[in-house]
Amino acid sequence: ELDYIATVYNGINTGDFTYNSSPKDYLLYFGRIHPDKGTYEAIQIAKQSGKKLIISGLIQDRNYFNMKVKSFINDKDIIYVGNSGPAKRNKLLGEAAALLHPICFDEPFGLSVAEAMLCGTPVIAFNRGSMPELIKDKETGFLVSSIDEATENIKNIPSISRKKCRTLALSKFTKEKMTSDYLKLYKKILNIT
Repeated sequence: ELDYIATVYNGINTGDFTYNSSPKDYLLYFGRIHPDKGTYEAIQIAKQSGKKLIISGLIQDRNYFNMKVKSFINDKDIIYVGNSGPAKRNKLLGEAAALLHPICFDEPFGLSVAEAMLCGTPVIAFNRGSMPELIKDKETGFLVSSIDEATENIKNIPSISRKKCRTLALSKFTKEKMTSDYLKLYKKILNIT
């Protein structure tokens, strides 16, 4: 019932994320281990595409982890590395061929998506919530609607320009951009020219 005025995206300290033009050959799941975030779906995408998957994140739902994730972890093609601090996060995101973000809810932002793109890493995400605002389909990643569609697009990852991922993220998700957008918004609300 509130009047919509503008969207201001989260601002990220870009100095924490290093551009990497030469990724390694693995997929990354980075986020809470919870049914909403699609950890199981990421595993299925990796399995179906024959790619190694590194999983990094807090186990928020222990039952989900035990029932849907744990049995796939083998330290060969499905690897769980636990939570990752800033340095490890930067390395994992930057060296990944792509970030898998198969969310099962209408996520309002998706911080790891913006962070991955700051490193130059394309994102394959389920087309829900804010994903179309963060990802330019077929330019900085792929917006898909199923595990099969995600799997099919794994082979298309090399068609994505990592430089373009970085450029888009720098244009939309910096702390400087966020600050500027909030100031513009406040001036608009207060009717200041």
